[in-house]
Amino acid sequence: MRGFAKSLFGQVVIALVLGVILGLAVPDIAPKLKPLGDGFIKLIKMIIPVLVFCVVVHGIAGAGDLKRVGKVGVKALVYFEVLTTLALMLGLAVALVFKPGAGMNIDTSTLDASAMSAYVSNADKLTSGGTVEFLLKLIPNTAVSPFATGDVLQVLLFAVLFGCALSQLGEHGKPVVRLIDATSQVMFKIMGLIIRLAPLGVLGAVAYTVGQYGVGSLKQLGMLVLVFYGSVAAFVFGVLGIVMRLCGFSLLKLLRYLREELAVVFATTSSDSVLPQVIAKLRHLGIRDSTVGLVIPTGYSFNLDAFSIYITLAAVFIAQATNTPVSMVDLMTILAIALITSKGAHGVPGSAIVILAATLHAIPAIPEIGLVLVLSVDWFMGIARALGNLVGNCVATVAVGAWNGDIDREQAHAVLNGERPVDLTPVPVADDEEAAGLPGVQARA
Repeated sequence: MRGFAKSLFGQVVIALVLGVILGLAVPDIAPKLKPLGDGFIKLIKMIIPVLVFCVVVHGIAGAGDLKRVGKVGVKALVYFEVLTTLALMLGLAVALVFKPGAGMNIDTSTLDASAMSAYVSNADKLTSGGTVEFLLKLIPNTAVSPFATGDVLQVLLFAVLFGCALSQLGEHGKPVVRLIDATSQVMFKIMGLIIRLAPLGVLGAVAYTVGQYGVGSLKQLGMLVLVFYGSVAAFVFGVLGIVMRLCGFSLLKLLRYLREELAVVFATTSSDSVLPQVIAKLRHLGIRDSTVGLVIPTGYSFNLDAFSIYITLAAVFIAQATNTPVSMVDLMTILAIALITSKGAHGVPGSAIVILAATLHAIPAIPEIGLVLVLSVDWFMGIARALGNLVGNCVATVAVGAWNGDIDREQAHAVLNGERPVDLTPVPVADDEEAAGLPGVQARA
């Protein structure tokens, strides 16, 4: 028991339980602990842009062959689209089979539209320019602006260009590569300091949520929440389990390896809160730096499996709850629109409701005011969304690494089997290793 309490996972679990107890025992005081959770997430987000930049640039510059990097990017996007489509289809199928909204008979005139005004406004901004506007938003105004705004996709675009240019410089670029490698070590060290505060962040986030909303808010829309959790679990252990099996690895062992990160995400409902540590753990798993650096940051916007299930499930749920008939054409339209709108989820305030509003905007038959129904249990559904998205992106990195031959299978099995201790401190990469494109964490092994 003493060892459990000393581990980060154990401390997070204890903090989670204490947060629930405080929320139930002193509901008036517990919400005041919210700054603990907000502060922890802000500290993590503070280092994400620089860390992503360093990991991507170092990975591309060390890969040597830019064609190989390009192949990783193409394969990752293909994987993302296939899995996202499967997730969207699962959400539709589950909604049509279990009918979580059937029998609610909601009169839309009784719903308060004021709660949705800000979300609908953001949805209009998101969809106003279509695909072209979305692509233009990927290009930052200046080279430093994405670091100020924290836009991961813009950071990724600049990092890819920087890494490619650095790779082409050859010997002249090596001093810059060493500087970036040293900077990444500093950022990972900062991450190690911040992650020690995870229990406090979890305590604050859980205490606030339970004290503010109470567990009773689940009763109103319990069927929707239950069906969504079941759908995410089916996708993770079914689809992603098969993907891991095809890659020659065990999903359960990967989940055990990531248990600390999953516990933090469960409490904070934010996958951003563990992004730096997930990058470090996947590198330690024996996956090439360039693959981790490209797949994980891109996946945070393009590979949102649980989020995709939520979009189609919630859209059909609103139609069922408001007795709105939907045709097969409407269902296919939801599927097609969600493939596009789901790509803009990361970084959008209130992203789940906003993206859902943007999706329904294209289906006039379904009343947007029905979003008020989903809003009341959005936090509870956010737990499964964040967990499913994180697992999906970690599996995607393993899959693309295996697909491209960028994973050290011997090291991966040793780590997943618990035969090799987890040490996430990066080490400097020697010149000959840089030329071979091997990540420093693999060199230590």
